[in-house]
Amino acid sequence: MKKFIMSLILIFSHSVYSKSLEKLLDRIDRLHRSDSSEVQMEMQIQTPNWKRTLKMKVWTKGLERTFITILAPKKDKGISTLKRDNDMWNFFPKINKVIKVPPSMMMGSWMGSDLTNDDLVKENTYRKDFNSKFGVEDQNYYRIISTPKPETVTVWGKVEILVDKKNEFPIKQIYYDENMEKIRVMEMKEIKKIGGKTIPTVLELVPLKKKGNKTIIKYTAAEFNKEISDSVFSKRNLQKRR
Repeated sequence: MKKFIMSLILIFSHSVYSKSLEKLLDRIDRLHRSDSSEVQMEMQIQTPNWKRTLKMKVWTKGLERTFITILAPKKDKGISTLKRDNDMWNFFPKINKVIKVPPSMMMGSWMGSDLTNDDLVKENTYRKDFNSKFGVEDQNYYRIISTPKPETVTVWGKVEILVDKKNEFPIKQIYYDENMEKIRVMEMKEIKKIGGKTIPTVLELVPLKKKGNKTIIKYTAAEFNKEISDSVFSKRNLQKRR
């Protein structure tokens, strides 16, 4: 009887553990998206030799659809990116051309920043595309270790996610390559309410192999869970002159 009760306790504990982890991963995946979102943001790109700031507007629907258009500076205005399911396109108004991004380029840089195409449009999700488990915990945060599933297209061998225990917000993500060497760190800062939702409004990404490089994303305005027409995520909208 004692062995039977212990078995039930272990099964119950594992179930609660799994649900808790799934809940955290889903929260991380949807943190800046919700069921839908319309967001304005600034992206500051810093290198040892130059700096630039892009102003953008971003629409999302679920985890499958994303539309991004650059508002400023003038020379980049109108450059747009569309992602639907596993397909992604970029539109360049100066040459009036739509270019499809192949899967092999999803980990390539977006607009010269330290963010990849995948970072921007979230092709992969921690809950669906990674095997995750809790690592050694600190008294202040959970540590989640996520490794890609065999079929997941990514350059990352492992991602460590630190989650604040008090508010369950991710505060840092540490990315490792396939040789388990630390490659970049993303910190999430300035948690506050915007568009009716409390989120980290500043994301700071530092590539550890590029000294002096940094990319900072600042959310300046947002609306979450609003009605967004499917036409926003069309190739016709992608080619629209703005």
